[in-house]
Amino acid sequence: MVQTLAAAGELQRDLQRELTYDGLRAAEAKGNKGGRRPALAGETVTDVRAAYLGGQSIAALARDHHVSRGAIRTAVADLLPEHVTAGDPVPAPELAVREPRHRSRRVTRTPRNLPAGYLFPGV
Repeated sequence: MVQTLAAAGELQRDLQRELTYDGLRAAEAKGNKGGRRPALAGETVTDVRAAYLGGQSIAALARDHHVSRGAIRTAVADLLPEHVTAGDPVPAPELAVREPRHRSRRVTRTPRNLPAGYLFPGV
């Protein structure tokens, strides 16, 4: 009984996944793009990019256009300086060396109800 219900649930999941993918493919064929719409679009992006190249800060642009700084960064992403270029070698970080901690040694005892050579057969 449980196996039958599990098989029916799996069939339902597969059907739903297939229908979802069909819908996404149909929307893509129509030219629709999935995802959230950008906060800045069209002419505003051109204005923001020109202002950024003119020396205005990202925070000031965000205040002026009433959007987040992330939205401004997205609009000017290709104009932002890269942190590390591919040609620059990056040195490996030095790791701190620690002295090992001394732990007290625990004495392991054999259980009293086991035969003498059970844990250590050669003894």
